Amino acid sequence: MTAPALPGPLPSEPEIADSLLDLVGNTPLLRLTRVTAGLTCSVVAKLEMLNPGGSVKDRPAVAMIDAAERDGLLRPGGTIVEPTSGNTGVGLAIVAAQRGYRCIFVMTDKVAAEKVDLLRAYGAEVVVCPVAVEPDDPESYYSVAERLVAETPGAYRPNQYANQWNPWAHEHSTGPELWSQTAGRITHFVAGVGTGGTITGVARYLKARGPEVQIVGADPAGSVYSGGSGRPYLVKGIGEDFWPATYDPALVDRVIAVSDEDSFLTARRVTREEGLFIGGSGGTAVAAALVLGRELGPEHLVVVLVPDSGRGYLSKVFDDRWMAGYGFLRAGERSVAEIIEARGGDVPPLVYVRPGDTVRRAVNLMRGHGVSQLPVAKGDMPLAAAEVLGAVDELALMDLTFRDPSALDLEVDKVMGPRLATIGIGQSVEMAVEMLERGPALVVLAGGRPHVVLSRTDVLRFLSPGVGER
Repeated sequence: MTAPALPGPLPSEPEIADSLLDLVGNTPLLRLTRVTAGLTCSVVAKLEMLNPGGSVKDRPAVAMIDAAERDGLLRPGGTIVEPTSGNTGVGLAIVAAQRGYRCIFVMTDKVAAEKVDLLRAYGAEVVVCPVAVEPDDPESYYSVAERLVAETPGAYRPNQYANQWNPWAHEHSTGPELWSQTAGRITHFVAGVGTGGTITGVARYLKARGPEVQIVGADPAGSVYSGGSGRPYLVKGIGEDFWPATYDPALVDRVIAVSDEDSFLTARRVTREEGLFIGGSGGTAVAAALVLGRELGPEHLVVVLVPDSGRGYLSKVFDDRWMAGYGFLRAGERSVAEIIEARGGDVPPLVYVRPGDTVRRAVNLMRGHGVSQLPVAKGDMPLAAAEVLGAVDELALMDLTFRDPSALDLEVDKVMGPRLATIGIGQSVEMAVEMLERGPALVVLAGGRPHVVLSRTDVLRFLSPGVGER
C-alpha cells in the first residue's frame, strides 16, 4: 500500500496552540438543509459550540478577564464571582484554570444538573438560588452574587450584564468572522438575547459594514425583550426580566418571541434531522430564523447563531420523561388529554387564587366552579409553572373556618398548603391514576404551562362512561 498524499506543503513551524484560550473564536458556518425545507432563502448556523468551553460565552469571558487584569480589578489569587446560567461560568472557569483564580458561580434552580456538575468539574464552587423571585429579592441570583462579592476578599464580579467588554468581544471577533465567512453577503443575523452582548456587538460591526443588514433577536415568550414582564419561562440562558446595560435596542431591527414548546421541539428536530446537537436556546434561535425565513427570498442569507450544544440539556430537553411531564410530548396511547376532552363542552381555563386573595374569595370560587382544590399562583394567565406557589383544599378550609370564622378574612398565602403535583397533558392515564392515589388533584401542564386541574372525579368519569345514565 502506498502512503496517502499530503494535502499540501508542510508549514514551516508546528501548528500548536500554547493556551486553550488561543483557540477561542473562528467557529465555522454550516448550511441547514433539512429543517429549512420549503424556504427559498439560505439559512446557515454559526457553530459556537465549537469554542473550547462549548459555547459563545468563551469570547466575552476572555475579554472581561483580560480587561479586569489590565485595570487591576483582578489580582493574582483573586476570586471570580458571577451569576450565570452555565455557559459564561464555563468560559470564566477555563480562564481561571489557566491563570490560577478561584471561582464562585451563582445559578438558578432551573439550570440542568449537568451544568452544575460541569462547573464543579472545573473546580468552581456553585450556589443555587430560586428562579421564581424578583431581581431585587435577597434570594435572587443577582442579589446572592452581590453578597458573595462583598463577603469574599479579592473578589471580582465581571457582571456580564453591564460589562461593556462583553459586546466588545463580539464586535471584534464574532462580527468580523461573519462578514468574512459570508463574503459580505449576510442579509440577516439572528441570535438569542440574554445579556444582549452577542447581538449588540455583532450588530455594531455588521451595520458599520452594511447598514442594510437586519439584526433579529430571538426571545423566550414572556421576556422583556419581546414585550413581556420577565415572567418565568423554561428556556435558559436567554431572555431577561430587566434591561441589561450590555444590550442596545437601537441596533436590533426586530425581536421574535418563541415559546418554550417551539424552542425545545426545534432543538430536538435540528438534532435529529441535521445531526447538529443544539441546546434549548439554540432551538429558540433556529425557530426564530425559520419564522423569518418564510418571509424571505433566494437573495437573502440568514445567519443564526447557535450558542451551545445539547450536551448540557440531556436531563431536560432531550429527556422524553421531562418533556412529557411539562406537556411537550405525548407519552402513550391513552393520555391525560383524552380525560380533559371527555369532560365535554368547553374546558374552563385554570381556576386559581392569588396569594393576597382572601379565604372568603377562595371559598366563593370553589362554590362557583364546583371544584374542591384551587392552586395558589401569582400572575395572570397564561401562568408559568414556577408561578404556582401552593394550593388550598375545601376540607382544610372547612375545618379552619369551623374553628375560627374570622379566618375567612385571612389572606390565602397564610393558610395554603403545598403545591398540587403536576402532570403533562400527554402523559398516560395510568400515571394520572397512580398520582391521584397520593393526592386529590393534579395540575395539568400543556406547553410547559398550567392548563387545568385534574381531579379524581374527572378520571373516574373517563374510566366509567355511561355509569349512572338511564
